[in-house]
Parts: sequence; structure tokens; C-alpha cells
Amino acid sequence: MTSSEFTRGLLAEGRDTKILLVVVDGLGGLPDPRTGKSELDAARLPHLDALAASGSCGLISPLGPGFTPGSGPAHLALFGYDPWVHQIGRGALSAMGLGLDFRAGDVAARLNFCTVDAQGRVTDRRAGRIPTEKCRELCAKLGAIRIPGVEVAVAAEMEYRAAVVFRGAGLEDEVGDSDPQVTGVPPHVLEARGKASARMVEVANTFLDQARQLLAGEQPANMVLIRGFGRYPVLPQMGEVYGLRSLAVAGYPMYRGVASAVGMETVETDWHLDQELEVLRSHWDGCDFAYLHVKKTDSAGEDGNFELKVKVLEEVDHYVPQMLELKPEVFILTGDHSTPSIMRSHSWHPVPLVLKSPWAMPDGLPGFAERHCRSGSLGLMPSTRVMALALAHARRLEKFGA
Repeated sequence: MTSSEFTRGLLAEGRDTKILLVVVDGLGGLPDPRTGKSELDAARLPHLDALAASGSCGLISPLGPGFTPGSGPAHLALFGYDPWVHQIGRGALSAMGLGLDFRAGDVAARLNFCTVDAQGRVTDRRAGRIPTEKCRELCAKLGAIRIPGVEVAVAAEMEYRAAVVFRGAGLEDEVGDSDPQVTGVPPHVLEARGKASARMVEVANTFLDQARQLLAGEQPANMVLIRGFGRYPVLPQMGEVYGLRSLAVAGYPMYRGVASAVGMETVETDWHLDQELEVLRSHWDGCDFAYLHVKKTDSAGEDGNFELKVKVLEEVDHYVPQMLELKPEVFILTGDHSTPSIMRSHSWHPVPLVLKSPWAMPDGLPGFAERHCRSGSLGLMPSTRVMALALAHARRLEKFGA
């Protein structure tokens, strides 16, 4: 079941209950072979452990068993949209989150500043995670790119990531990525996945050729990888399908993009959790549903930094009481996907979830970790069902049928 497809005719009238969804990016992990403990097992999480005892827990699967999701599809699933049906290029989400002039007919793509050696092989896909300020400088350099018949706009996103929007006739988004996802090899050759996208491949190759020349003297970010081509998305809006005034608080622009695509109000903020919480508090009275995003867990997992991911999880736990002080009728904390530090990447593993409401079944679990949530009353369910569960606990859904 996909929440957004079934809720419209069941929405209860006159309810003023509030829902807070906290998404800890890359939350799930795997046991470290040295200790047998996952990041959640190793972290000291007194507040989340207390919620696991007093609330309902389970595991969610973004795409189904065996399928590893990107952040965009994983978030769409959490918001109750079928990610297999609503496929949106990562570049489109980044462009929307950055507030770029992005319209129907344009094609956007995500850029990763990277390091290549003298033979053109990728030696670091993230260019040492250059600071965002350096990324802005490099994007300004790329502003010199000129392509006949095409307008090009480039903007920094965060650290090594940026976005580009192409505007011109005959541009389609069915194009493969240049990012090889591994080091020691050259970038992939761009390929059109349909005849209509041949022009887009030509334009993107021109962009990459000029970028190579403009960045040749830079270190460590001396090239860009391009990926996630996407057109402007059109989806049912959360106000229509859920009857909610929805707010997104996310420091990382791409996540504001996916929230904007489903009709949430977005607020630009830093990605530090204390600042995100301050924004949430200041906007809390004006919304029925709020989504709060935590990014740094995922970054630590992708870097293979088990200890840092544990530290960020403990920081999240520290702020849980402040989240609960807002007194949401429904509080849900989960992740979009798993990012085990031992894998250094997203994975297909189910993600822990805890739900607290007056109507939640107290599971009495001993802690908030993968192995405990597996035994929770919510069981294993698709991520697309989370919104219906939240609405039910907020008493915002009527009975179905006689």
C-alpha cells in the first residue's frame, strides 16, 4: 500500500493534531566485525532507548528486499509516494532545493567535484569533501562555460556537491551518469538511454570538456562527475492527499528539494541540528506536519567512519527531549535508508523506526537498535506506509467501509 494513493477519501475533518517526523539519514547500520555491535548498538542513546520501551518499533524497507535506494527515492517512499512510479532525477531535487530557476522543459543534474590523476582516473569521488565555500568558488569558475543554444546555471549545494540546470530546445533527461561509483577508473562515458536524449548527451559532454579545462589547475577538485539527470517533477501535493500544512526543516538543499516536490513549505537553514531545531520551533505553530532532516550520520557512514556515526547518533539522542517538548501528538524517528559504516555506502538493509503517540502499543524493547526493532509490534513494512500510520495515530483518518 502506498499512503498517498489511499488517504484522500478518508481524511477526518477538523483535527488539529500535529506530527513530527525526524529522518536520521543513513540511520541503519551493520555490526562491526571487531565488536559485533552496529552503530546504534554502540551508541549511548538513553532517550531513544526510553522511546523504544514506551513506544512502538519496527523496521521499514524503502524499495523492497535487495534494492538499495538513493536518498531521493527513499524520501519519496517515506512521504508516501511510490518511488518506482515517481522517479525523479537527483539533479532535479538539488536544483529545487537550491532555489535555482528551474522550469518545465529544463534538465538538471547533480555535480560532484572530484579528483582525477594525469591519466584521467578518479582517485577521490568527493575531492576530500572540500568545504562548501570552496565549492562556491569552483562553481563561479564553471559559470564561464558557454554552450551554443543552451543556458547553463551552476550552484553549490554542500561540500563537494553542486547542481547544474540546462535550458534549451530538445533536451531530455534519459542520460546515464559519468560517476563510476568507484576509484581507480575513468569516469563513465555518458550514454543516451533513448534517441531523444542524444542532444542532452552532446550538451553535457561539452559542459564536461570545458569544466576539465577550467579546473585543470585546481587541487584536489580538478574535475566534476555528472549524475542524476532529471526534469522538473510534477507530483500530487501533500496538502491534497493528506490534508496537512507541511513544513520541511533540512540544512542540506537536496532534501528541501524533495520536500518541495511534494508540496511542503521549506525553510533554508544550516545543517547543524541545534539550528534546525531553532527553525522548527519558530515555525511549529503554523504547521500540522513537520519533517526534520539529520544529514551527518549518512556522511559518516559513507566515509566508513564508525566512531563518528556513533557520535552523531548520540548528538541526535541528546536533542530528542527538545523535539518532544514541542508536544507532537505523533513523534516518529527513523531513517531514509541504511548506510553501514563497514560498507561505506547506502545499502538495502531495513531501517529502524520508533513511533510515540497516545495510541502507540508500548513494545517494552530494551533499546533502539536494529536487532531490537526487529521484534517490535510494527514489524517489517514498506516505507510507503509510514504516512498512513502517522495519520492514523494523529486520528486524521476515518474508518474505511461500513
